[in-house]
Amino acid sequence: MNNRKTKSLILCSILLWLGACAAPKSGILVMAHGGDAAWNRDVQAAVAPLQKKHPVEIAFGMARSSTLQAAAKRLERRGVRKIAVVRMFISGDSFLDRTEIILGLQPPPPAAPTHAATNAHAHAATDGHAGMEPPHPIHSSATFCLSRKGVGDSPLVDDILLDRVAALSTHPAQESVLILAHGPADEAENQRWLANMRLRVQRIHEIGSFLHIECETLREDWPTRRAEATRRIRRYVEEAGKAGGRVIVVPFRVAGFGPYKKVLDGLTYVADGRGFCPHPNMTRWIEATADECLARGPAAHAQP
Repeated sequence: MNNRKTKSLILCSILLWLGACAAPKSGILVMAHGGDAAWNRDVQAAVAPLQKKHPVEIAFGMARSSTLQAAAKRLERRGVRKIAVVRMFISGDSFLDRTEIILGLQPPPPAAPTHAATNAHAHAATDGHAGMEPPHPIHSSATFCLSRKGVGDSPLVDDILLDRVAALSTHPAQESVLILAHGPADEAENQRWLANMRLRVQRIHEIGSFLHIECETLREDWPTRRAEATRRIRRYVEEAGKAGGRVIVVPFRVAGFGPYKKVLDGLTYVADGRGFCPHPNMTRWIEATADECLARGPAAHAQP
């Protein structure tokens, strides 16, 4: 009887080993906007703990075929055949069309669109960022699983904002909190950003009864909207700072403080310039998003 049990256990172990060998090795490709050396280091710090558990590569540069191709090839050289593409952007809408083109989910845009302003593919090619290379499908022997939700959609962000404000707050009853984000061009999408930000900041009240908590988007890449938002943001900081009020400014960004130092030049406020990265919850978000992608199954197969 013991012999039989031993043989069964050995057989089960062999079958499990063969199954593991047959399953394609999976890895994570993190897409990130990219910035200066400090910005990139913050993102790398959030990714680093995952390297002990998974093959992970970062493709900086928003959504570029060239950087995605290079990162995918690095994973392939590590034996990866199934790649979870984790889009580390605040909004799930950001660069989604471009990424789908790059991964072969949508056809490339026409070479010379005649109505660029209304052509959906042309919009996907630029996505509001002048000078970006046109997207084209990458070549890979791996299959891809694509994330669709943004960082800002995750409740994990709530704790990050709570920690950032708590580190700066001294007397909540005398303080106002301003949460600043990049923001999109489209008005309806901008309202979705703001509604989501207001949801994410609710836990800040656990620190204490602040005078006020405000969420704003700068609409950074659209000059007319940005000028209007800048006036509104500066006016808020000026008003909140009157009568001895203290203003805490926290970026609703993947990393860094963005252009907010320049926007708030000459005003009195406190900030440490820290975005979401690095923070343990960003590491958790990357892994959870990758796991969700892989469980959902492959979304596309690039050209071999």
